Amino acid sequence: MVVLHHLNNSRSQRLLWLFEELNIPYEIKKYQRDSKTELAPEAIKEVHALGKFPVITDGDITIAESGAIIEYLVEEYGKNLSPERGTDAGRSYTYWMHYAEGTLMPLLVIKLIFDKVKSSPMPFFIKPIAKGIANKVMAAYAGPNITSNLKFINQHLATNEWFCGDQLTGADIQMSFPLEAMVSQQGLDEYPNIIAFVKKFQARPAYQKGLKAGGSYDFA
Repeated sequence: MVVLHHLNNSRSQRLLWLFEELNIPYEIKKYQRDSKTELAPEAIKEVHALGKFPVITDGDITIAESGAIIEYLVEEYGKNLSPERGTDAGRSYTYWMHYAEGTLMPLLVIKLIFDKVKSSPMPFFIKPIAKGIANKVMAAYAGPNITSNLKFINQHLATNEWFCGDQLTGADIQMSFPLEAMVSQQGLDEYPNIIAFVKKFQARPAYQKGLKAGGSYDFA
C-alpha cells in the first residue's frame, strides 16, 4: 500500500485529492508543523534526508517532490490522468507540471518571505529599512512577475476547461496548491477564470474526500 507522509497545510494536500481521483488504497502518516517556527518536524528526515514534504513510500520505493510523486502515481495507477505523449495536450501537461514549482511557486515564496519581513518584530530603527527593502523587491521584481503570471494563467483558463484541455490531468492537481493558496489569501477577484478553476476542483467529490482525510487545511 502507498503511504503518504502528510504535513498539515502543505503541498501534500493535493496528493490526497490525487489518491481519491485514482481510487487506490493508501495510508496517511500525519505530521504537524512546529507551533513556533511553522517548520516541518525533524521526524520526516527518517523517511527522506532533506526533511521536506510531501514524501510517499510504495513498498521499498521512496519518492519526494510533488511533481515526481504525481507523475509516478499517474503512471503506475491511473494513466487516464495523463494525456498521450507527443500530442498538444501531452506537451501542455509537461509544461504545467514543471511550471507550478519551477516558475509560480518561487515567486509566491518570495512574496511570503518579504511579507514576513515587514510584519516581523524588530528594533524600531531597523524596521523602516527592512520595510523599504521588502517593498522595493516586491515593486521591482516579485510583484510585477506575479501579476504577469496570473494574467497568463487566467488567459489560458479562459479557453481551456482544464490546464490540458477538456480532460482533468495530473497537471491540474499540480497547479491546484499555488492557485488555491492565492485565492484564499488574496481573493484574485480580477482573475475570474482562476477563481472558477479553484471552485470547480474543490467541488469534486474526490477533492472533498481528500480534504476530509487530511484534516486541517487553511486554503480550502
